[in-house]
Amino acid sequence: MLVLAAQESFFLARRPRKDSPHTTAAYRRDLAGVTALLAEVTGTPPDRLVMADLTARNLRAAFGVFADSHAKSSVLRAWSTWNQFLTFCVAEELVAGNPMGAVARPKTPPLVPKPLRGEDTPERLLAAAAEGARRGRDPWPERDVLVLALGLVAGLRSAEMRTLTLASVVGRPGERRLHVAGKGNRDRSVPIEPAMDRIIEQYLVSCRRRFPQGRFDRGSALLRDRHGEPIGRGGLEYLVRSCFRWAGLHDRVPSGANLHALRHTFATRLAEDGASASEIMALLGHASLATSQNYIEATARERRAAVAGNRTYVSLARLPHRE
Repeated sequence: MLVLAAQESFFLARRPRKDSPHTTAAYRRDLAGVTALLAEVTGTPPDRLVMADLTARNLRAAFGVFADSHAKSSVLRAWSTWNQFLTFCVAEELVAGNPMGAVARPKTPPLVPKPLRGEDTPERLLAAAAEGARRGRDPWPERDVLVLALGLVAGLRSAEMRTLTLASVVGRPGERRLHVAGKGNRDRSVPIEPAMDRIIEQYLVSCRRRFPQGRFDRGSALLRDRHGEPIGRGGLEYLVRSCFRWAGLHDRVPSGANLHALRHTFATRLAEDGASASEIMALLGHASLATSQNYIEATARERRAAVAGNRTYVSLARLPHRE
């Protein structure tokens, strides 16, 4: 059987799982990227590769080349995708065994929360956005504040923000909540307080003012770009990055975090205020309790490090010992 045909069968078999479009696209990229390298390794065009070409030796060579130009996290994700694909192939009797066990992979890095640095950073960021600090061709402070708040007080991922619709805001006044289509089809409900409800309403008023002919039914996207269309991934990342820069807080964002730093700040503050791992898991939509526990453990380490850094401890250490 051709490798590309087996891959299509793999995706067909996954359809009942209702993977998100983002997940499916990532799987397709991982399979296509390594398939192209397998074609180079074997000297066979991608559309002529057969299942017999998927040997441990060929896969090791292809993943070796793949690793030369990709980060650890990308290699680990691609390895996982191919492991799932070949496990499916074993079940379908397309191959005798899964060769991925013979292909080295990076160790899974432990989750290290990357919240915004500085105790007052979230408050300063929100205040600057509300005051219209972010300058551009078309300033829109109501949208800036809403996007930042969705990360800081609701803990949403980028993809989750972009899939919000007007129907995602549910419940009676004073008891509102966000219905979030989470990662891995793990939908969840995030309570929002009246202050957040007001931010959403102010944003919607600004939308109707900007786009008087726009569509605002329950199924339309909540977050929009300056043309009134659903905001894209790049546009959302740029918006948040610009908010940090115009607020003068870009040096307080951990490297590589950006929008995700808002979500990590939300989780870290929950842990600091005494939330349990199970509560954090429910609010953030984690698949594993261990992931949520990391925030609590990291918070404890940071508190100890902060105490140890107190300069009074230096004086305390110099006091004479008395027997």
